[in-house]
Amino acid sequence: MAELQEVQITEEKPLLPGQTPETAKEAELAARILLDQGQTHSVETPYGSVTFTVYGTPKPKRPAIFTYHDVGLNYKSCFQPLFQFGDMQEIIQNFVRVHVDAPGMEEGAPVFPLGYQYPSLDQLADMIPCILQYLNFSTIIGVGVGAGAYILSRYALNHPDTVEGLVLINIDPNAKGWMDWAAHKLTGLTSSIPEMILGHLFSQEELSGNSELIQKYRSIVTHAPNLENIELYWNSYNNRRDLNFERGVCPVMLVVGDQAPHEDAVVECNSKLDPTQTSFLKMADSGGQPQLTQPGKLTEAFKYFLQGMGYMASSCMTRLSRSRTASLTSAASIDGSRSRSRTLSQSSESGTLPSGPPGHTMEVSC
Repeated sequence: MAELQEVQITEEKPLLPGQTPETAKEAELAARILLDQGQTHSVETPYGSVTFTVYGTPKPKRPAIFTYHDVGLNYKSCFQPLFQFGDMQEIIQNFVRVHVDAPGMEEGAPVFPLGYQYPSLDQLADMIPCILQYLNFSTIIGVGVGAGAYILSRYALNHPDTVEGLVLINIDPNAKGWMDWAAHKLTGLTSSIPEMILGHLFSQEELSGNSELIQKYRSIVTHAPNLENIELYWNSYNNRRDLNFERGVCPVMLVVGDQAPHEDAVVECNSKLDPTQTSFLKMADSGGQPQLTQPGKLTEAFKYFLQGMGYMASSCMTRLSRSRTASLTSAASIDGSRSRSRTLSQSSESGTLPSGPPGHTMEVSC
């Protein structure tokens, strides 16, 4: 009998004509993102139905990444550029994520009937336990922008044991004062709802520059088929209460662009939070929506944040450390008579940036 011989066959994926290994890798990544469309669910709550989309599968002993979008947007228009960014794939492979659409903001949502009582931001926060119960998730890391950042913060204050960390972009924790209320009413007399919302999302410099990004989002807001619903969400945001977000609940990363509409509010919020649990990322050249304009920088900062919480310890930090100099500046935090100021610098040739506990300001410039 002829002797049998073991033959090893290696499968190779041939490159298309004119395709390099780098472009092949990018195409494979794009295909994987395209195939992962997520699973959309709706759940009834005491304040109405809420829709959310789940990507990935739960990981043992790991929280879910839980996002909430700003006024005028839905989860796709608010977060898709960030979560589809190449370097973000390392993160989303390690966590299940849940993207919530505020009621009436999901794609294809019908317009609410005249006189519909839209939930307050506090009530929107009270919907979150119904979502987590439906999914059987015990803890989350919240990522919110604007109104969504407020909602997640309110939820964290009410349910601190279920929130491991918060990434809050453009948060304004303060209720509108009388002067703000009067200014808002006067603006409403001369500006349309889309114009006011765009002024909330972007700086005046960005709107005047009318870049391709601004044109895209101006069209999204202005021609939204559910504009009446968006106005209801906008009214709830403008009628928010003070958060009283002064006690340490969990690690927090505050994010804002320089010269963004909410820069002063985020700086004030940073001064009130526990400096040992708070990181403040002020991003240069990012405008009013850093997750749209600078997803690479934000991804890198998010990795640091997760590392500080004990996750992704082996992750490589490359983007900021390889091509830029990042300065970590501890903003003076005033708590009674207590203040602090610390500066760390890391050169771009060092390979990795220092990781450590929260409690500093990270100003990133290109």
